[in-house]
Amino acid sequence: MSAKWEKKGTNDGELTFEIGTDSIKSGLDRAFKKNKNSIRVPGFRKGKVPRAIFNQMYGEEALYEDALNILLPDEYAKAVEEAKIEPVDQPKIDVESMEKGKPWVIKANVTVKPEVKLGNYKGLSVPKQNTRVYQKDIDAELEKKRQNEAELVLKEGKAAEKGDTVVIDFDGTVDGKPFEGGSAKNHSLELGSNSFIPGFEDQLIGHKAGDEVDVKVTFPDDYQAKDLQGKEAVFKTTIHEVKTKELPKLDDDFAKDVDEDVDSLDELKEKIKEDLKTQKKNEAREAIEDAAINQAVDNSEVKDVPQAMLDEDIQRQMDQYLAGMQQQGINQQMYFQLTGTKPEDLKKQFADGAERRVKTNLVLEAIVDAENINPTEDDIKAEVKDLATQYGMKEDAVRSALTDDMLKHDIGIKKAIDLIVDSSKQEAKSTEAKNDKAKEDSSK
Repeated sequence: MSAKWEKKGTNDGELTFEIGTDSIKSGLDRAFKKNKNSIRVPGFRKGKVPRAIFNQMYGEEALYEDALNILLPDEYAKAVEEAKIEPVDQPKIDVESMEKGKPWVIKANVTVKPEVKLGNYKGLSVPKQNTRVYQKDIDAELEKKRQNEAELVLKEGKAAEKGDTVVIDFDGTVDGKPFEGGSAKNHSLELGSNSFIPGFEDQLIGHKAGDEVDVKVTFPDDYQAKDLQGKEAVFKTTIHEVKTKELPKLDDDFAKDVDEDVDSLDELKEKIKEDLKTQKKNEAREAIEDAAINQAVDNSEVKDVPQAMLDEDIQRQMDQYLAGMQQQGINQQMYFQLTGTKPEDLKKQFADGAERRVKTNLVLEAIVDAENINPTEDDIKAEVKDLATQYGMKEDAVRSALTDDMLKHDIGIKKAIDLIVDSSKQEAKSTEAKNDKAKEDSSK
């Protein structure tokens, strides 16, 4: 095959290639077989017309279009490989010539992956991350566990305070008319949780069980139900019960209740400390990773990201997001109904960061090439094992769902990220260093 690539724009060009006579003959044979059952020729039953008779009556050229459609996908792929280009969109095909007995000449207008001019991506300076676990961190985590173990007890004849839970009936109206989702019976609401419309919970503080309260609020301008945005509402509310949290004592029994692997409060504190260390190290790694990758992208040059790549990224982000909703039992239709939005709104949401995401991926792929990162079969096996564990699937199922190219691409990207991060240097600003020293002194 003779394939010629001629660049026309930053990321566009013309690919000219030939389909050889042997391939054409094969394509014509396949086209004839495809159509022979629908060919009508007097004296012959359907599907029994000899090829020579067909050519005599209709001409071999009648098969050209079907033959080209049959051959084009493979022939185009071969031409792309020979020209060593990476298309990112469907080509626009133009037939240059289809002369009988000669190779067919095809021209394809192709959009290709942008070239990346790498800048510095090794030894980058990133903000120093503090992974020290302070006593206040342990105390805060301990208090969370204590709050989770709290019991709600009735407050007889006492007014509700922030942090208390009230059991209420409410009926909401806008302009005197009820609206969808505006009423409920025996609803438990923690005051101060900010789970209701701003201002609703505050108006119940100071009231007792048996009180009836007209709660007046204004829906936020960005409220999910567009027909209620900015509108005033009145909720006729009846308080049935007021409950307060009764916190358990911080002792060994509490420790054993919240964690069966410990026998004392001291052991629980030590375990919390180790868990927080791991958490902070992971968070630090993510922060360093983000900072280093952003620098590597900023140091590199990527010109004119094709719209096709942006569209593909946006669609992928939407698909992943909606798949996450589906796992929570919210299908696509339900999601848009609950949020009062349309697919166009979600598309716009993900469009904001699309160019940056695409550029980042392009830079990481360029680093994979520059560093000659070639994942091994052992790397692939390890990746499959990790994915199987992550998604609760069998390794064989993961392996059959992903091609070698897909796995090698993802592994290569991960190795490129590790290279960038592991070679980076953490540097603390003088003010940050002083603050860290002050925190350390205060924790002693």
